[in-house]
Amino acid sequence: MKFTNLLFTMGILFGMLILPSCLDDDDDVNRLYPNALVTVKETSNKTVFFQLDDNTTLLPVNITSHPFDSKEVRALVNYDEVDDPSQSFDQAVRVNWIDSIRTKPMAPNLGTENDEVYGNDPVEIVADWVTIAEDGYLTLRFRTMWGYQRITHYVNLLPTNNPENPYEVEFRHNANGDMYGRMGDGLVAFKLDNLPDTEGKTVKLKLKWKAFNSDKSVEFDYRTRAATSTTSAIAAERSVIPLQ
Repeated sequence: MKFTNLLFTMGILFGMLILPSCLDDDDDVNRLYPNALVTVKETSNKTVFFQLDDNTTLLPVNITSHPFDSKEVRALVNYDEVDDPSQSFDQAVRVNWIDSIRTKPMAPNLGTENDEVYGNDPVEIVADWVTIAEDGYLTLRFRTMWGYQRITHYVNLLPTNNPENPYEVEFRHNANGDMYGRMGDGLVAFKLDNLPDTEGKTVKLKLKWKAFNSDKSVEFDYRTRAATSTTSAIAAERSVIPLQ
């Protein structure tokens, strides 16, 4: 992916939902950190599986029921590959922990009302391995100012309705006046099913946003995701910061 004037950083500062595991003092410290970003899905017979990328599926052998109430969400996960049967999936894995990401549909473009409804507060998009377009989602790590009070920030993704580029979208941030304090990061995923079908082709998805010192943009490789037999619903999942 091609970034334009992005803020580069290292590390991830997100909470974790710990699953029971055999983690002990001798285990690899890398288990403390996510080693994958996945979409949590469910088949018609209630088998939970992970979509690792556009082509790879994982079967979590130690998860017997959906951890997020049958809602399709993006999630950070730490897992180990195992030799258990993977059924029709590509690889069986044992999950050490999994934590859902705030997962939202795109919002409609309201034209001249966008600033009032969605806000226009500055934000940086962080060039990180979790900032990616895959499996029909745009997942973004973003950075902005957070105050010391628990004021809810609102983030949305809008189509720009650019007649020359149907795959151009805009990230909107409403800080509700909470623009003082410390710099902090958030993580959010948007489902892109309102964009035109790419019909199996890979196109450039252009993301635009208002940064602290200029307007910025980035392009991602994007392909409409293939159909999967899931019983899914987009839902707003837990975030470590007040975020809608």
